[in-house]
Order: sequence, then C-alpha cells, then structure tokens
Amino acid sequence: MTIIVTDHHEMGDVLPDADAVIHPRHPEGKYPFGELAGVGVAFKLASALLGEPPLDLLEFVAIGTIADLVPLEDENRYMVKEGIRRLRRTQRPGIKALMQVSGHEQNALSEETIGFTIGPRLNAPGRLGDADPAVELLKAEDEQQALGIAEELNDLNKERQQLVKQIAKEAQEQVEVRYGDHVPHVLIIEGEGWNPGVVGIVSSRLTEKYYRPSIILSLDRETGMAKGSARSIEGFDLYKELSKNASVLPHFGGHAMAAGMSLKIEDVELLRSNLNEQAKKVLTKEDLQPILSIDVPLALDEIDIASIEALEKIRPFGMGFPKPVFLLEQLDTISVRKIGSAKDHLKLEMGDHNERLDAIYFGAGALADEMAPQSKLSLTGDLQINEWNGNKKAQLLVEDVKCDEWQLFDYRGIREPARWLPMIPDQAQFIAFSEEAIQYFTPFLKDISIALVGRDTLHPASAVVLLDMPQAEEQLKQVMAATLADRVYLHLHVHDSMYFEKMPDRQQFGWYYSFLKKRETFDIYNQIDMLSKHKGWKKDVIKFMTKVFYELEFVTLENGKVTMLTSAGKRDLAEAPSYKKRQQQIKLEELLLYAPYQDLKNVFDSLRETEAVEEEKLWT
Repeated sequence: MTIIVTDHHEMGDVLPDADAVIHPRHPEGKYPFGELAGVGVAFKLASALLGEPPLDLLEFVAIGTIADLVPLEDENRYMVKEGIRRLRRTQRPGIKALMQVSGHEQNALSEETIGFTIGPRLNAPGRLGDADPAVELLKAEDEQQALGIAEELNDLNKERQQLVKQIAKEAQEQVEVRYGDHVPHVLIIEGEGWNPGVVGIVSSRLTEKYYRPSIILSLDRETGMAKGSARSIEGFDLYKELSKNASVLPHFGGHAMAAGMSLKIEDVELLRSNLNEQAKKVLTKEDLQPILSIDVPLALDEIDIASIEALEKIRPFGMGFPKPVFLLEQLDTISVRKIGSAKDHLKLEMGDHNERLDAIYFGAGALADEMAPQSKLSLTGDLQINEWNGNKKAQLLVEDVKCDEWQLFDYRGIREPARWLPMIPDQAQFIAFSEEAIQYFTPFLKDISIALVGRDTLHPASAVVLLDMPQAEEQLKQVMAATLADRVYLHLHVHDSMYFEKMPDRQQFGWYYSFLKKRETFDIYNQIDMLSKHKGWKKDVIKFMTKVFYELEFVTLENGKVTMLTSAGKRDLAEAPSYKKRQQQIKLEELLLYAPYQDLKNVFDSLRETEAVEEEKLWT
C-alpha cells in the first residue's frame, strides 16, 4: 500500500518509513510558512490532488485551524478569516445543526464560536471513544439526520465536561495533598481510569491555575502503561525537554506548548524527577510568574458601542494575534453577585462618576466572598457588546482583577459563625480580646487556634478575624500594628451590649444618692424589685449605680445591704472604674459595633495611617 503521512507537529530525528511525508517544516522542503495546522496541511494536499484549492472546504479549515491553536498569521489568518465568512452563510446541514443545538446565531459566528462551541462538540466523541459521529455530521446532507447527530454530540460534550470537571478536581486535590504551598517547577499528576481523551483539557486547567508546565497521565495497570497529555508555559519547550527523556518515552510528540506521550508506569517517577531538574535549569523565578500585557488603558467615558464594533475589522483573534487587553483602573464597585446555576461566575457593576459598566468574570464566583463592599478595583479583559431585545450595551469580559487597597469585611450582624466562617481565608489569624470570647468560639472553630490580645504574641498575617469587641481603642492599634493585615474580618461579638442601655444620667444618680442618704440602708437583694417598678429602672441599672457608689466610697456593701457612709467626700462619677469602663464600652460600641460600614472603614483607615506614620518615624 502506498503510504502518505501529513503532519504539522515537531519532526523527530527519524522520519516515518513512508512513500511521502508532507510537512510544512520538512528538512528537505522549502515551504514559506511553517505554522500550518494539521487541517491546513490536509487542505494543501487536497489542493494539489485537485489541481486547484477547494475553497468550499475552507469552512472546515477554519474550524480545524482555530481548534488546533496554531498562530493566526500568514496563510492561517487568511484561511480562518475566509472560512468564518463562509461559515456565517453556509448551507451545510451539519454546521447549521451545531449552531441550532448550541443556541448560537449563525450570522454572528466568530472565532470564539468555533473555539468554545463548534470545536468542543466536534471533539467530544473522539475524546470519549469513537470520532466517527463528528465526521458523519460534517458529511451529512439531510437536515434531520444532521440535527440528530448534533444533539448526540451536544450530549457527549456535556458528558465530557462532567468528566473533565471530576478529573480536574481529583488532580487538583493531588497537587494540594502532595505539595501544599510548595508547587514544583513541573507538575506530573497521574490517576487510574482517567479517560486519556480528556486529560489534555485537565492539563490546560492545571497549567492555567498554577502557571507550571503540567502532565496528566492515565494509568492502565493491566498493560502497565501511562498515557497522557502535557501543556507548558513560555520558556519551557515541552518537545525539546521531553526529547531529553526519549529513553523512557517510547511514544511522544507535539510542540513547544503541548504534547502527548505514553510510557511505562514504573518510569513515571523518573520522568517527574528529570523534568523538574531540567526545569530548574531553564526556568527562572520570573518565568514562573504569569505576566499579563496591557494593550489599551481606558477610562469608562471612552467606551462606546461604535469603537467596540470597529474591532470586528481586525478579527479573527487567536494564537499569535491575541485580542487586545483593556485596562480599567480604580473603578468603584457598585455591586457584586454570583451568577450561573452553580453560582460559579461573577457579575460586577463598576462605576466612575456617572459612568457604569457591567463586567462578567467566568469561573470566578468564589471571588465574590473576597471583595469587600465599595472597594476600588482595577480590571483587565475584553470589551464586548451585550445585545438584548435590540438594545446594545458594552460589557467587559474580565481576564483578571486587582485590588490595591486593604479590605474590610463586615460580619457584625451575622450571629451564627457557620454562616461566615466559610468566607474566611485558610491562613487567617483569629483574634479575641477576652477569655470569654475564646470559650464561646472554640466549639465553632474546632482545631483553629485563637490568639488573645495581651497574652499571646500576634504575628504578621495577610488576614485577621476580630471575634469580639476590644476593651479599648488602643488594643485595635496594637492588633493592626502587629499583624499588618490587608484583609480584616469583623465579627465583634459582644455578650451584653451597653449601647442601647446607655449610661444612667446625673439626675438618676442624684435621685438614687438622695434615696440612699434618706434611708441610710437599702437591702438590694430583697427590695430591688420594688425600686425597679417604682422608678421604671432596669435592675441592672440600679446594680450598676450601686457599684459606682461603692467604688467611690459613698456606700458600703455587705451581704446585699447598701449602707450610706456619712463621711463620704465629694468625688466625680467618672473616677469610678466601672463608670469609666461602661463609658468606654458605649463609646467603642458606637464607634465599632453600630457604625455604618463607611464610618467603620474610616476608623480603620485612620488606625492604619497612624501606624504607618509611627513606623516611618522608627526608620527615619
């Protein structure tokens, strides 16, 4: 049989034993553009066999080129642009059926539709087993037959998504258990029974999350083999580094950023060790930090529909020709909410003076719990047009978000700790101002330690949780200075609030003093109820005033009998420790416990500024 091989991946040292090897970067060839996708090479072969380019097949070339993640430059750019133009008006039953089942408008089809809608559905059957249904769909001539296959592919894609989600969860758990906060230069994660057809997607997710080259392997104990896929980052050429391990990789292929391979299970540990040692030599600390390049800084009042629509003229965007990244700095957060059936996406309304902009951050629903009200945020992403009922509105598809200011989270009104504890970061330092608070919260916090101000040493922490009310403002200054926290979570539990009880006024103290002076003795145990009803005072108020008089040595107190001292001198009420303490507690409660959020934020801003000034004095 005559054998012809077409490919676009990196070529090994030994070429296949075939009658012809067609490759844009063949060492004996002179083809002017070496970045064709696999479908582009096949298109060139078809053109040669037919004697002219089959332009109607550019629809398929566009799909394959985008799905293959090759640079959208030179010929690729032309074929994708022309292919998309044709796809928008195609009469192919398969394409029309795919657009129908996915709920997308065909005339608005773009490279993003291909990348996130068409490509995944065509790939789904091959990833889960047999790719034939995708081929049959593209060849279909009957609309009903095409619709049936498209629905089958749609279901398979949902199955693939669930499979990816589960494997990604298991893979991430492995990373967390095996490495904790010390993630190595290269991640190699393996699991039995993982579907080899989807591990490449899982690898992409792991690389995106940890910004490390990653390999996900599916283990087959019966054959003793591991099969998987890899994704990389800038600075680590996967194909080149894998080539150095050819002795343990009987089969591998790919290019700088992605690869596939199979090896013996017993060699996985050696590959892991080798690649990490290799990575330490070629990757610097800076290489392991993702960098987002900003193309266009914008103000909200510069955004309009016409400008966004004008971007259509320079599409398609993709590998080698990315979408422009816009930056919007220091915007006010008007609202934050989780959206989606699983509440895993984030919707923001941002503002600046009178301007407003909606922003969507897919997969970042958890960030809602990390955004304090009224924070100023800087956002990067892609500007899009959201059209609903004929109305067009600009929105930002968020790629990253940044908050430069410290954040205050207000959980004062949430009594049950179970409702706010899940929002607290793992490394937060829990702080109490009283032993009573430690006893109260220990059952809820279980194994989490609580630092007591004045007893335990407070250490620097990115986040602190203030469980109860401080006894003095000075304690707050002490906490802020010691922890240097950028995230402060306030619960401020108080067992007996004094704010609404207020302080008995001087008339009340005066009347009670005169009452005791006339009676000379008063049995507080047995007669307090009568006095309480007579004056309409709470019993706690009477007990408090009695304690103040006792501390000022106006009375003696023995076995519940209050006796007036005739030799009592003239003293100010504020000299009594209990009076001072109550006065201080009321002031603190007004300042911290019952203040509106913005007033509370101002208090902490002032505390932080004070500490910053004092720290600066120490260094000058």
